[in-house]
Amino acid sequence: VGVRVVNTNDTLNNKNKTQIYPAFYAAYDLTDNITAYGSLDGDVEEVTLKSMVKENPYLAGNLPITHTNKNLDILLGVKGSLFQYLAFDVGIRSAVFKNMYFYVNDPLGFNNTYAIGMLPDLARERGIEKISDLRIHPDLRFGFTNEFMDRQDGWPGLQKEYQLPQQDVRGLDHDLAYRGIASGAIDVIDMYTTDAEIDYYQLKTLADDHHYFPEYMAVFLYRSELIMNFPTILDSLLLLEGQITEQLMQNLNKKVKLEGISESRAAAEFIKDQFNFEIDRQEETILIRLWRNTIDHLFLVGISLLAAILISIPLGILAFRYEKWGRIIMSLVGIIQTIPSLALLVFMIPILGIGMKPDIMALFLYSLLPIVRNTHNGLSEIALPIRESAEALGLPELARLRLIGLPLASRSILAGIKTSAVINVGTATLGALIGAGGYGQPILTGIRLDSISLILEGAIPAALLALLVQWIFDLSERIWVPRGLRLSKR
Repeated sequence: VGVRVVNTNDTLNNKNKTQIYPAFYAAYDLTDNITAYGSLDGDVEEVTLKSMVKENPYLAGNLPITHTNKNLDILLGVKGSLFQYLAFDVGIRSAVFKNMYFYVNDPLGFNNTYAIGMLPDLARERGIEKISDLRIHPDLRFGFTNEFMDRQDGWPGLQKEYQLPQQDVRGLDHDLAYRGIASGAIDVIDMYTTDAEIDYYQLKTLADDHHYFPEYMAVFLYRSELIMNFPTILDSLLLLEGQITEQLMQNLNKKVKLEGISESRAAAEFIKDQFNFEIDRQEETILIRLWRNTIDHLFLVGISLLAAILISIPLGILAFRYEKWGRIIMSLVGIIQTIPSLALLVFMIPILGIGMKPDIMALFLYSLLPIVRNTHNGLSEIALPIRESAEALGLPELARLRLIGLPLASRSILAGIKTSAVINVGTATLGALIGAGGYGQPILTGIRLDSISLILEGAIPAALLALLVQWIFDLSERIWVPRGLRLSKR
């Protein structure tokens, strides 16, 4: 979670008031990408991203808090990760300690490092107590998070360090891995040491007898200007240094994941117990969340679809009018459609950052093919005698298109727009992965918390919205499609 600290004017009490607003919600891999600066050489506290972004422009789009991007002031994450991502570039590592714009505080107390776990009955049956014991059991099925599969401190390094022979190694979502091991689908998984599921599923943590996994201590990354501008808020946050042990963090996670209470309530109860400070918090009702997610989802779908309509119909006309250009246009929009959704979102991040913009761009690109293709097909299917009659009447080209071509192709064009709209409603849920909001937000949260109700909170409205969109476009045929074409359809 990242936050933005701002001053607001409290006209009622005639004074300025400082507030903290949540500004960024990210999957662990995004947060992990950003917060390892203090541990590159041990106890370094001051760091910068200026030179790193200059040397590696790809980072600029992936880091929501940089010296130029001021959407965030404070970010909570873990030390140790950035070193793994930048280990290939010594120049970038050395540049971290120059032109210092940021500070990293002392650790909050808990080490959220990796661990390897399995069911205790299976471990006892195979005589497995430590990671090196896995070497003599090549038939075991491993299920690791996708991030762990690619990290240098994950599976590649672990396999090399322990000389593990296993070949049946799958990548999957972290939370789904626990369900997989509980059901017997996999035998060994990676875990975070503060995961609530470790106790819930009574998993055995294998000893890291080679001391392979590094420490990942939780820290705050914050801008240097907060020291001068918001010292009270900063001092309050830094009171957490050394206060949260691994067991305490695991217990807080249990309250959220297993007992079903909200993150804000669990945090408020901890602060009350630890500091005897009562927090006035306001819980969002399901209706408020549904309304906010609906507005976000409609914005994502509406803007992307409108832009696609304005671009795709002219492209379809151009493809019909000029055969050579038509082949190029149809090939390009067809290739775009084959790019996997997640990959396209990732490609957009370095250009447009994180949030709604890259999601809208991705949805726009996915909307092109159905509309362009149907516009081209609709115009191509107009009977040749009709086109020749329009020319014989001496109508200019634009008039023929406006009065004859587009009306006769309207049913096909509308079908393409409807297809794009329905696709967008479903695809837009993936935008939650990059902080775009919408119905994907409760779905992702539900997967993380193993909450069917939260998953349905996003899935059911998304399905209903897709049906509503389809019904609206079916109804709109009566307005946009000429009556004669509708009769011929019957």
